[in-house]
Amino acid sequence: MTELIEVNLTELNQLFNSLDPSPFHERDLDHDAEEFIVSWAQEHSHKHDLKLVVHLAKHPVDVADAQKLVANSIAHYFEYRAEMTLREFKRLMREGRASFLIGLLFLGACQFAATLITPADGNWQSVAREGLTIIGWVAMWKPLEIYLYRWWPLLSLRKLYQRLSRMPVEVHCSA
Repeated sequence: MTELIEVNLTELNQLFNSLDPSPFHERDLDHDAEEFIVSWAQEHSHKHDLKLVVHLAKHPVDVADAQKLVANSIAHYFEYRAEMTLREFKRLMREGRASFLIGLLFLGACQFAATLITPADGNWQSVAREGLTIIGWVAMWKPLEIYLYRWWPLLSLRKLYQRLSRMPVEVHCSA
């Protein structure tokens, strides 16, 4: 089954970022157009294929050329976004490894310091030992957050961008 994403535009230029001076096939999509396409794609099941239909109110000079231009631009843009998301994932994993190493070292230092505090009848020693233990484990929060929660949304978004880069694109003109 193929799920449709339909975009209604007055003219083809609305699809692209007007501040980007690159040729059309290398240009960024307009932020609103990208957000619209991505949000609609997220609403469809990942088991179904996607298809983008761009409806233009103003007829372009060459419809066949516009069809090819839009298809190539969409594919190029979402391939680029998938690559950038993979780079972000790799950067996050490097940050996670560094945070994990620092956290483990700090946790070890806190546990070592806690063992140096001799248990006594005084309340402050037990508070200091517990405080060092808690502070050590709090230092592990960031690597645990990265490895438990922050990596999988990036890979999910990358898969979505890859799907969008492969989807067929049609341009229909109403004028």
